[in-house]
Amino acid sequence: MFVVESICVAWFTFEFVLRFVNAQSKLAFARGPLNVIDAVAILPYYVSLAVDVREETREDATAVGAGAGRGYLDKLSLILRLLRALRILYVMRLARHSLGLQTLGLTMQRSMREFGLLLLFVAVAVALFSPLVHLAESELAPLAAAHPHHGFSSIPASYWWAIISMTTVGYGDMVPRSVPGQVVALTSILSGILIMAFPATSIFHTFSRSYQELKQEYQRLWKEEGGEEEEEEEEEEEEEEERPLKVESTAASRGNQEGIRTSLPSTAF
Repeated sequence: MFVVESICVAWFTFEFVLRFVNAQSKLAFARGPLNVIDAVAILPYYVSLAVDVREETREDATAVGAGAGRGYLDKLSLILRLLRALRILYVMRLARHSLGLQTLGLTMQRSMREFGLLLLFVAVAVALFSPLVHLAESELAPLAAAHPHHGFSSIPASYWWAIISMTTVGYGDMVPRSVPGQVVALTSILSGILIMAFPATSIFHTFSRSYQELKQEYQRLWKEEGGEEEEEEEEEEEEEEERPLKVESTAASRGNQEGIRTSLPSTAF
């Protein structure tokens, strides 16, 4: 796996350096989101190599007295594991060649306002239903609140229940036992469905429009590339057809010139 990863990272690095060298604006290239993802995906490999070598030398140096050096190595190994986890960003490189992932990114970029409204609606609803379910379970059903596994001990602890209920996930780790609590749960679930449905329609239309735009752009680029090839082929065919005509015209012009030369002495005589 290390050999395969090394070969892939070497190829990605070579490609990244070539694109950076050939970029017209180096600043615009550095600001590109896909280029930033490429850099973040490539750098952890080289950092991990340097850290591995440094960690080996540090272990050899601190083999006798492993006091503060051991804590430093633990922190260094934690950073190394985090950097290795960033290698999952290799998958994001597919967005450069995938129409679906590009459409998803463009949709998220265009729908930031809708996502903000969605988060605002969810936050307001969570702040509303969490105290209600805490009140219903702790005051109206004290026996149910006595069980810590299923109880709603505080309002902040009820936030988690409100989020998973409004998003219709429902892990089942916190369940209202009393009738008032179940009424609050039903209300929160219905409210969550409506809240999720309001911005979803706008986001769906944005996704559809973005997909059509990118698809038309891909088709236009493909037609332009195909049209350029067809124009070159037509130009080559026209040149091949014009070559015999040029030969015939030059031969005819030479024949006319020779006829004129032969007729000039007779007329002068």
